[in-house]
Amino acid sequence: MAANYWESTQRRNWQFTREQLEDLRKKLENEDQNLVQMYPLPCVRHLSIYFNQLVRLGKRLGVRQQAMATAQLYIRRFYSKVEIRRTNPYLVIATAVYLACKMEECPHHIRIVASEGRNTWPDFFSNDTSKLGECEFFLISEMSSQMIVHQPYRSLTSLQTIFSLTQEESALAWSIINDHYMTDLPLLFAPHTIAIMSILLALVLRPNATGVQSAGSSAGNIASAANAALSSATQTKNGAEKPVGPARTKVQKLANWLAESNIDIEDIVDCTQEIISFYEVQEQYNEKLTREQINRFVKARGLDK
Repeated sequence: MAANYWESTQRRNWQFTREQLEDLRKKLENEDQNLVQMYPLPCVRHLSIYFNQLVRLGKRLGVRQQAMATAQLYIRRFYSKVEIRRTNPYLVIATAVYLACKMEECPHHIRIVASEGRNTWPDFFSNDTSKLGECEFFLISEMSSQMIVHQPYRSLTSLQTIFSLTQEESALAWSIINDHYMTDLPLLFAPHTIAIMSILLALVLRPNATGVQSAGSSAGNIASAANAALSSATQTKNGAEKPVGPARTKVQKLANWLAESNIDIEDIVDCTQEIISFYEVQEQYNEKLTREQINRFVKARGLDK
């Protein structure tokens, strides 16, 4: 068990480049092209938003946020190894929640999880606890028993004092971290990078008091403000003269801090662009169509039995 991210299996085995992740998904689809053509599905981003259905189950069970985040990452890891059309996603979601609760030391009895899963998705979920037990071993196997997850929340908690975040700014950054689990970011970047990105966006969004859900409507403005701060940090890091005197704003303070750190600013830029892009995609998301396409292959292939 790794006590820190740098020595963890998460860093060694579950952090990918975009190209590697794309290759993994293409390989899965190429293994059975007939199945893929028979049951077309929405883009990965829309599927990821739909998988946030686990929040419904989590609320019924009273699961805390860190365990929910772990479950979301388990689902993303699992579906980087297994083609979705070979599974019942509702069973996978419930199993990920059950397993994450064990790992985060807030366990729920398998019968309770199965019962609440049945109540949440009555047409696609069985009361048979053995199904959930079998799926648990399936998840553990595909993840090679590498179950320890390092979250950005700890980094956020450490950094919020450094940057003198208000309660509202901290809450907004926390919300952005919650949202990033509906993207590929947990498989692409280190937790501390995600945390810094969330602070940057919280500081950029906060003066407008718009809330994170409206980010898509002003994505260009948000991206410009975030990139300006990151550009300033990059120039300072590359030898430009450091601004004289104390930082006048929290964003400037963050930029100065990044310039003096060893953190890869390009990673922060990529993270910021990805999460802003996600908010834009979220506005075009069609839950009804996504649900129908998933339910179709689950029923047609008898995966709900």
